[in-house]
Amino acid sequence: MRTILGNQLQTTLSSICNSHDAMRSSTALRLLRTSSRGSHAIYRDRRKPLLLRNGYCSACEPAIAVPWTDSAATAATNPPVPPADHRQLAIEQELFITSKYSPGSPLFLPNGAKMFNKLTNFLRTQYVDFGFEEVITPTIYKKSLWEKSGHWENYAEDMYAVTGRGASGEKEGRQAGEDEEYGLKPMNCPGHCLIFASKKRSYRDLPIRYADFSPLHRNEVHGALSGLTRVRRFHQDDGHIFCRPSQIQEEISRTLEFVQLAYKTFGLGPYRLALSTRPADHFIGTVEEWDNAEAALRKSLVKSGQRWTVNDGDGAFYGPKIDVILKDSDGKEHQTATIQLDFQLPKRFELEYQAPAPELESRGRATTETGLLEVEGPVAPVLIHRAVLGSVERIMALLIEHYNGKWPFWLNPRQVVIVTVNDSQPVVDFAKNCQSIISGKRQLRSQKKAIPPYEHISVDIDASPRFLKKKIADAKRKRYAVIAVVGNQEAAADRLIVDFTAFPDFETNLGKHLAVRHASVTSEGSKSESADEGRPTDQTPKLTAKELKSLAVSPKTLASCLADLQKLYI
Repeated sequence: MRTILGNQLQTTLSSICNSHDAMRSSTALRLLRTSSRGSHAIYRDRRKPLLLRNGYCSACEPAIAVPWTDSAATAATNPPVPPADHRQLAIEQELFITSKYSPGSPLFLPNGAKMFNKLTNFLRTQYVDFGFEEVITPTIYKKSLWEKSGHWENYAEDMYAVTGRGASGEKEGRQAGEDEEYGLKPMNCPGHCLIFASKKRSYRDLPIRYADFSPLHRNEVHGALSGLTRVRRFHQDDGHIFCRPSQIQEEISRTLEFVQLAYKTFGLGPYRLALSTRPADHFIGTVEEWDNAEAALRKSLVKSGQRWTVNDGDGAFYGPKIDVILKDSDGKEHQTATIQLDFQLPKRFELEYQAPAPELESRGRATTETGLLEVEGPVAPVLIHRAVLGSVERIMALLIEHYNGKWPFWLNPRQVVIVTVNDSQPVVDFAKNCQSIISGKRQLRSQKKAIPPYEHISVDIDASPRFLKKKIADAKRKRYAVIAVVGNQEAAADRLIVDFTAFPDFETNLGKHLAVRHASVTSEGSKSESADEGRPTDQTPKLTAKELKSLAVSPKTLASCLADLQKLYI
């Protein structure tokens, strides 16, 4: 591990440790070295997953009689720790609350909102690479739209009806009137169909990929509501791809790559893929269309190299689908990502694009015959419904339980806290100045312009008039990744005493990931040769775990290092 620690942080910070002006507060050092790490009441070591037998967890198996031993007696007096519950963790980490005035609609607190925005911003960043364009669509539509899409007929019980001021909810003859009933949208696909139909399309324009984070509402039964996993108002990373039949396989493969990238980044898994095929009776479209679509999905699944199973006859009535099934800390399975082919909505909304040899185009076949290519005609696009995370709220619940408070730095809503030795004004002012530098706000504000979109570091200050030991213990209990202590001596020397040991795998990942960063900024702002190369070398100084627990650094140096880490998905 110490070899891995020979990297940017070592080059940056060890020189500061050895410099004559790196002044330390003896009180802060003693407390940082001796304070015990706060442990979580329901932490479970995730390196020891539940044993699975025949698809069930070992806890569900009938008990097996074994002789009573000393180890059995110990187990009886020390029962196993229950798995994490995101609802309890949300209270402790101040992520969200619920209210009787809006059941099933979580109210995200500042920490929860930070996490929500980090997840959606992560996806927005990937959209550039995967070719998605974000759109914003209405929350309510007229009943006539939902009738056109088929939702009012098949989904009305799960929808919320909305009646406007003075509206009777009736139609004027056969024409939908201004006072007709409205419905809160349970999904985004009809709105995206309206956007596609807003102008003429050519085969050269396809594929067209829309993404949408608009809130959705579904009237779930009250007894089924549970934290963030089953809600009435939620956000889906909804995406819809309008493509040619010949493009189905490529688009499915790219979507599976997107799913794999996201779940690897979040550290979730393993997950399983399930292909649901044509129902025996109730389905739309021709058997040939279904066979071609299923063949494309199968080829994409094989190409992905991941394990997958088939659910015969379990497809939606409008097309086959691939579901991603993920387990939570209880062993309960949740459907998260989904990829669905839809032949129905494009026909209901009369969507079309112009293409040569339209008859062959509609079957996904190509031709080189000049006579056929000279004839252009309308072809209905294939619609692919795609969600990588599924419900953002549900994936948050799984992440909360998965990490159990030990967040990767970029996703942690509590990244840095500056703890003051006392509450004197000079010390508090210095802490605020450090907060401005580390968060990146000072640099942006100095331009005297509007602050551009920027994923700044989250920095809190604890200047409460409490004993320093209690404030440090409180910071560890709240799972801050970086704890910095400042007092009169630190303010005079423009230094902080920083504890990195709460950083995830600080002895390995902290050094490993900083080693590949190109900027290793010292207190004078210079760069080391090894940092320019972007990899650790034998000459790179090494920092011990003890040094990482109480390291004197300047605010600018800490800001530089954390800014690098913020860009890394650890």
